[in-house]
Amino acid sequence: MRCLIAAVALCTLIAAPVRAEGVLVFAAASLKTALDAIAPGFEEESGHSVTVSYAASSVLARQIQVGAPADLFISANQEWMDVLQSEDLIDTVSRVDLLSNGLVLIGGPSSEAAEIGAGFDLLSQLDGGYLALALVDAVPAGIYGKAALQGLGMWNEVQDQIAQTDNVRAALALVATGAAPLGIVYRSDAIAEDRVGVIGTIPPEHYPTIVYPAALTRTANPDAQAFLTYLQGETAQAEFLRQGFTLPNG
Repeated sequence: MRCLIAAVALCTLIAAPVRAEGVLVFAAASLKTALDAIAPGFEEESGHSVTVSYAASSVLARQIQVGAPADLFISANQEWMDVLQSEDLIDTVSRVDLLSNGLVLIGGPSSEAAEIGAGFDLLSQLDGGYLALALVDAVPAGIYGKAALQGLGMWNEVQDQIAQTDNVRAALALVATGAAPLGIVYRSDAIAEDRVGVIGTIPPEHYPTIVYPAALTRTANPDAQAFLTYLQGETAQAEFLRQGFTLPNG
């Protein structure tokens, strides 16, 4: 009996989720370049380590729903944060609108600039190739991108020539490697990748305002609030602006 109890106790210990030391951040994939540049400054200043897990906001939110031990969640849209809030999985008092962004049409590095509007012939520009987009029904960048194409009156003609990816950085990579001639990504993504060129900015009136909300989870390490505060400070915001993001208050 003692052996059985010991075995059960051992299994329980093995199965228990283990929280890494420091702050574990779940962040939208489009934040990778900026947060990788910002986190070391916080670590040096505070003495607290930061680990960031990047993926589509939808994937990260679902991981938190099933018990992933994240301390801070930064989503690329309000909807996935709303889902977690409705399930009481975030600290609503800590929730802030951290950043904003814009959409651009990208191509190869030598792409010619063009005005993106009702007269733009996207289908001809694709020339039989595919338009790279994040998943249009789940991932924020893809949701925004689809809305933009619908707003511009282009969705019906190009919907059968869209290559959907798990997140926006994967869509960026398709264009960067030449696997797709064109893609729609965030402005910040285009700045982060030298192998693509911006053909044009998609007018913001054609898609919902892009907002990145951030919030502590209900199980957050106390150090996570310090990092969230740091992200709203002058040093971090200057880096976000350098990387092509904007601030929600303009």
